[in-house]
Amino acid sequence: MSTTSSQVQIAQQVVEAILAQKLAPGERLGEQALAELFGVSRTLVREALMQLQARGFVEVRSRKGWYVVEPSVEEARDAFSARRVIEAGILSEAGGRPMQQVIRRLRRHIEQEQQAIVEADPATRAFLLADFHVCLADAMGQRALSDVLRDLTARTTLAATLYQSAHDAGQSCAEHDGIVAALEAGDTELARRRMLAHIGHVEEALNPVAPARDRLRDTLAPLELQPRRHE
Repeated sequence: MSTTSSQVQIAQQVVEAILAQKLAPGERLGEQALAELFGVSRTLVREALMQLQARGFVEVRSRKGWYVVEPSVEEARDAFSARRVIEAGILSEAGGRPMQQVIRRLRRHIEQEQQAIVEADPATRAFLLADFHVCLADAMGQRALSDVLRDLTARTTLAATLYQSAHDAGQSCAEHDGIVAALEAGDTELARRRMLAHIGHVEEALNPVAPARDRLRDTLAPLELQPRRHE
């Protein structure tokens, strides 16, 4: 495997782990651990992490190492706004396009979402629900935008993890199904409106005060000590 392909693989797996909510905001990414995991040098890992830093997924903290970013509320809002512009635009361009193959692919994707929900597989479920949007762009032939959407969706996934989104997986899957149903009926304007509503529901489910409040609660929670035995 070439140096470039190794860097791409490392970056891709980090982003996929974020989409699956297996990597949490603020989690440390040790260079040595990643080098051993991928069987490459620390130099190559560092280069991959620098690429992820440029894409806004990781940050380096002085004398501490690499960490998954913790997006601010403003950064989360910006990512949701960008998604609305891109995804609404993709659906606006869908009119007159042959949709049979697109519909079949999206239906298969939703079936996988439903299966992951039934089987209570949280990582696969989280990844598939996020990846629906990337799949839609790719199925529409928007390859460049699908790459952009993958990054934006990963950013909003970090926000949903950090700010404890209350948006239900079943609701997301049902909303995806509604978008596809509108496309199947040939109503791209309805699909666009449903997509905008769906993204809005996910954003509205964020709890902007969750991280600080929870850390304070954890810090000041009383210790659960076992009662002392009297000898």
